[in-house]
Amino acid sequence: MNKPLYNFFTNDHRRIETLLDKATANAKEIQMDYYHQFRTGLLKHIKMEEKILFPAAQKANGGVPLPLAAKLRLDHGALTSLMVVPPNNSVIKVLRYILEKHDILEEEPGGMYDVCEKLTENETQNLLVELESATEVPVHPHNTADYALKAAKNALARAGYNFDALA
Repeated sequence: MNKPLYNFFTNDHRRIETLLDKATANAKEIQMDYYHQFRTGLLKHIKMEEKILFPAAQKANGGVPLPLAAKLRLDHGALTSLMVVPPNNSVIKVLRYILEKHDILEEEPGGMYDVCEKLTENETQNLLVELESATEVPVHPHNTADYALKAAKNALARAGYNFDALA
């Protein structure tokens, strides 16, 4: 079956994962140029889902939110909060865990991407054009204040993750 939206988003998952792998190839030192690309890539990916894909699917679903959207939005909040704090081994470990669980919900057969693909099948080309023209999300320098990590831990808890247990 032809799945252009599924392919677009899963290919972007692999691209983002590769950037994280490059950023963390040396266990003793995070390569910040690759991490910056990972960070902006992840935030753009989340933006494309939240601002383009999920709303289009909800509209095609008669305005009814898709059941999985609420969980994915909580995950997006958790992942976004981790983009605020400087990366370290604990942050990277938690990021990888959440990304793995999150990507399964989107990519598995019958997952979010399959549902969105089916609901928006009459809008696929328009959505692809809109996705291709999506811009990066501007980022600020990492926030090193203690409250930034505390806020991230709270966002993770709302999404059902325990930062300290995962780290």
